[in-house]
Amino acid sequence: MAVNSVEDILNLLISSAFRRCRMLDDLCRLSVSLKPTRPSVLISVSDTGTGNILEEFSELEYKNNRILSGKWDGLLSVMTTSSSDKEIHHLKFDLKEVVASRRLVRLPSVTKSGAKFSGTEVSLSLYEEIDGLVTMLHLYLQKILLLKAFKIAIELIVESGGGTKSFFLQNACSTPATNAVNSYNLTLGLEEYVSKHGNKLTEACHSCFSTGKNLKVGTGVACSKENHQNSGQVMEVVIIISNMSMLDQSSCSRLYGRRTEVLYFNDFSPCSMPQSSLEALNSIDWKNYGLVLKILVFPQHDASTLPCSHSNRTDRYLTRKALKLALSDLKKRNTGTLLSERAVKICNYAPDLAKTISGLIMSSLDLNFKRECFSLLGLPSPECEKDIVENCIKDKIVSVIATNDSGRRGTKEAPALFEQGPKKAFQGVGEYFDTS
Repeated sequence: MAVNSVEDILNLLISSAFRRCRMLDDLCRLSVSLKPTRPSVLISVSDTGTGNILEEFSELEYKNNRILSGKWDGLLSVMTTSSSDKEIHHLKFDLKEVVASRRLVRLPSVTKSGAKFSGTEVSLSLYEEIDGLVTMLHLYLQKILLLKAFKIAIELIVESGGGTKSFFLQNACSTPATNAVNSYNLTLGLEEYVSKHGNKLTEACHSCFSTGKNLKVGTGVACSKENHQNSGQVMEVVIIISNMSMLDQSSCSRLYGRRTEVLYFNDFSPCSMPQSSLEALNSIDWKNYGLVLKILVFPQHDASTLPCSHSNRTDRYLTRKALKLALSDLKKRNTGTLLSERAVKICNYAPDLAKTISGLIMSSLDLNFKRECFSLLGLPSPECEKDIVENCIKDKIVSVIATNDSGRRGTKEAPALFEQGPKKAFQGVGEYFDTS
């Protein structure tokens, strides 16, 4: 992984600590602290997780440029231990060193005196303004919080002349779930993100979501097979649609309008979207789902994200497959949502058709016929009001249209409106109605 800026190295250290906490699969703590030591700022990233930090740092590549070299000397001070170690190992990495064998220097270790614990702390000094660093780190940590790894406590500590300020961004809690971030956890995080209208990661919009989030969600997971060349890949996609009326003249509606935001995480780290996944996103025929991606926003294409290092055909295939599964899941969960342009036109006739059918049923003088119709509709008794019957029929019509719009082209028969079929329900319909 190439290190081109101060943001790159800090984001990499935090992501590395987050992965070690996940590997522990137990209550864990991730802390980021800043301490001014004029003219520089001492930053340490520590965690109580487990993992081989030597392998991670061996892949780092320092890109020597004027901006980076003027802010960081390329040195990393590391203290690390595993629960089975009897000592705390002290290491120094010089990423500017060209000879690989000279990059790592082992310093005297410290005994643990029989204690059993694991953890890593990485420190470095940067010639930067502390306020700017705090803002950047806070934003990056907020993005990691979207992953909702509940067993990991995340803390930002800032020391200054006036004392020490500690911000607990997330408290760890013991839950049946593991630290493994899945689509369920990500859904919780993204629902919060949407309620905060995007990159305002700290403030929920109460005017738009005071009566519930009113969100429609779909998830999809695609996996590649494991073989001797790779250990397999997993792509998880969560799609959330905010069902807000654009007729609402609130400031939020005018400010944000209709737009699509795309957030991408690679190995649980916020990063820019690779070209292969972007191609997969653009390859979806969105009109088949009644959508048009007019404005695409990538809120993670900024200084608080990592550049994505890999992009291949497998990524494109998995992204496209997971996207389509998520769209299908959203349609299944929310009847009448993501209909094609053709289906929407057909749905426009549903209210009038439902009104006609309900009128025929309610005007019938045959109680047995009414009971049979109400039974097929799943309604309790013929005493229901006409509006209830009409809405029930309309919902069933829309449901049939939506089911037939799920991509199953070429089928000769559409799904039945009623479980026992409409023909049985309305057999001999002319005999049952008062036509006088």
